[in-house]
Amino acid sequence: MKRNIQVLLLLFTGVGLLHISLLTDLYLRYVRPGLRPALIASGVLLIVLGAVSAARDGFPFNRPRTDHDHGHGGHQGGGHQGHGHDHSQGPRIAWLLYVPALTILFLAPPALGSYTAARDEAKAKAPTAGDSLFPALPQSGIVELSLNDFSSRAVWDTDGTLRGHTVRLTGFVTPGRHGTWYVSRLAISCCAADATVRKVRVHGATPPPADAWVTVTGTWHPTGKVGTDDASPALDATTVKRVPAPKDPYNDAVATRPGR
Repeated sequence: MKRNIQVLLLLFTGVGLLHISLLTDLYLRYVRPGLRPALIASGVLLIVLGAVSAARDGFPFNRPRTDHDHGHGGHQGGGHQGHGHDHSQGPRIAWLLYVPALTILFLAPPALGSYTAARDEAKAKAPTAGDSLFPALPQSGIVELSLNDFSSRAVWDTDGTLRGHTVRLTGFVTPGRHGTWYVSRLAISCCAADATVRKVRVHGATPPPADAWVTVTGTWHPTGKVGTDDASPALDATTVKRVPAPKDPYNDAVATRPGR
């Protein structure tokens, strides 16, 4: 039984990895796009290892036991009769190892969302010496910004380049305290385990359901003293529109350009 678990677990896990990385884009819920080749290679390797193990053991997996399989206890003293015990029997709890493998294959968990964003404190990236001056925004039209860019400008841009501009932000809804809510994004360096939060408080609009993806259009709402940690990113919303979730939920990169 224990051998069966090992072989099938390799096969299921390998098929699951290929399912989310080769046949679909589900892997983007967990890792950066650049790791796709590594996931595909890992899936192929696990399937090959499982197939080799299965072929070595023969089919069906539980081979008929021979006299040799009964151990050496049959012709030795009673003190060694324990050698006839079937050591292939593993703990029944080992079957639980199938749960994560089958989950990846049939029910891929969603990307991180409002639960994570609500429990982590967002920190706007402070400009380095080379980034001390934020580029000017287009003079006309709605400017589409990433949450990271908007947050950095709202907190650290003492020149006030956001002032007088209508901007558009896209992210998922994160409920806050006392009826407040945020449009949020999560950024990752490698995988979902190292996710960091970007969120902007939205004023003047009724919040959609938690985790709903939205595009919020509005103007900068100054909060706190810009250039210090007292400032926080906020937006006075004019419109809130539901949008489909992106394939890559962690990619917040947006070219600064006038919106349509």
